[in-house]
Amino acid sequence: MSFQIQQKYYPLIILALGAAFFFPFLGNVHLFDWDEINFAESAREMLLTGNYSKVQIDYKPFWEKPPLFFWMQVVSMKIWGVNEFAARFPNAVIGCVTLLVIYYIGKNIRNANFGLIWALIYLGSFTPHLYFKSGIIDPTFNLFIFLGIYFSFKAQFNSGQIFLSGLFIGLAVLTKGPVGGLIWGLTVVCYWGFIKKFSKLFTFKQLLIFAITCIAVASLWFAQELVTNGFWFFEEFIRYQIRLFSTPDAGHGQPFYYHFVVVLLGCFPISVFSIPALASRQEYFGTWMKVTFWVVMILFSVVTTKIVHYSSMAYFPVSYLAANTLYNWLAHKKNWNKWVKFGLIFIGLVLSLALVAVPLIGMNTSAITPYIKDQFAVRNFNAVVAWSGFEVFIGIAYFIVLLVLVFMNKATTQRKWLFITVLSLSTALCLLIYGATVVPKIERFTQGSAIDFYQSKQGQNVYVGVIGFKSYAHLFYFQKKPNTAPASTANMTQEEFGNWLLNGKVDKPVFFVTRIDRYDEFKEHPNLEYIKEVNGFVFLKRKN
Repeated sequence: MSFQIQQKYYPLIILALGAAFFFPFLGNVHLFDWDEINFAESAREMLLTGNYSKVQIDYKPFWEKPPLFFWMQVVSMKIWGVNEFAARFPNAVIGCVTLLVIYYIGKNIRNANFGLIWALIYLGSFTPHLYFKSGIIDPTFNLFIFLGIYFSFKAQFNSGQIFLSGLFIGLAVLTKGPVGGLIWGLTVVCYWGFIKKFSKLFTFKQLLIFAITCIAVASLWFAQELVTNGFWFFEEFIRYQIRLFSTPDAGHGQPFYYHFVVVLLGCFPISVFSIPALASRQEYFGTWMKVTFWVVMILFSVVTTKIVHYSSMAYFPVSYLAANTLYNWLAHKKNWNKWVKFGLIFIGLVLSLALVAVPLIGMNTSAITPYIKDQFAVRNFNAVVAWSGFEVFIGIAYFIVLLVLVFMNKATTQRKWLFITVLSLSTALCLLIYGATVVPKIERFTQGSAIDFYQSKQGQNVYVGVIGFKSYAHLFYFQKKPNTAPASTANMTQEEFGNWLLNGKVDKPVFFVTRIDRYDEFKEHPNLEYIKEVNGFVFLKRKN
């Protein structure tokens, strides 16, 4: 590929590939509870209230996240409307930008071929690819942190680059909060201590410029929030961050090694190629990437709350190190060892079997449910989902292509380029087809009936709430409007408002959704009337 196409066309090819793989089918499936719907709902409420400085959920203050990503979703919703495509559109754009960014950085560090390899393998890896088709904050957040670290690296040779580092870390803080600054700070301190042995890294002037720039950018919102709402918001924000670090949040307590398994499997195939580079000496920027990798992995392994996307910042160093391995292999400087082949085949087999297993389970739910102890999951499988049988062959075809690529003759440079290109594009194509055909069916099992109910109540003069479990889906898919409750409820917390809906003197009909495994708590409640149960969700109505 590299030797048949002029390098001046590389950026256009990368942009075209990003557009071809990231944008199709973005709105093909409902947003998933919690995070996707949570963030889209905050953006929707900004649109309806016209208050773009105040982050809200259910029109109550939401102190878990700053607003930058929600602003991006607001702009998207103004263009595309309030829907799934609009909620995910910003990350698809960020995906294309990310591919171009790593291409140009790779070109700057090595050459255009290295940049192309890096962009191709990032596009063709499982979780890095999938995150750009989601509506969560992390792809945007991670890009800002990566750029902040990159320009800190550049600032060692060009002091003026530290301004750009401060700018992007400030944007990271404005996207997800202080953890953006924490990751940058730990990376710089560890590089300074372990690599530089505490010798001079940055001048005092550079650190001052970085701090002023970072604080100035973050203050675009934080300072305004402080002036408008005082310290209570920051107290709640900081309390929430501490809780995430110290206690398992929402059942997300996992073992210490959790994120290492997530990255190894989720970042396939780049995770396999990165291991030789992690175990060997790297040049300047490679060393920064190794330090970044270990900072992210250790930090979020120590954090008590463990969620898949917490370690997603590791995708950048993993992909860079993988690109290094492949570039040196392409240049005949290094050969694969048997463990790389074994890793490609073994992990590829595990993932392919998972891709095959999901539709097989969906097509044979009656045979599976007797072995499932979770009552809610069993009822989920009652959903009527149409399968063609074709879905099973996506995973099978992917593994066959992988085997052919692993065992093909790669003696020449052309064959090596063919391997890199086909592996990347076949992975991306597999994920595109799977996302278009299988994921919507999975969603019908997990939350489809509840969302159908919320949508059926749109435009009606009623209240819709959930009891016994946490969800944001009723807000987004019922399209709840502001100021629809009596003024006396305005200062209630979400918990107090929920109790008012259940037990208070309400002014219009109230509908509730709960789960079948939580229904016993409410079965005898004097104010509730059973309507129906569909696929594990129980629908209730206030009697008076």
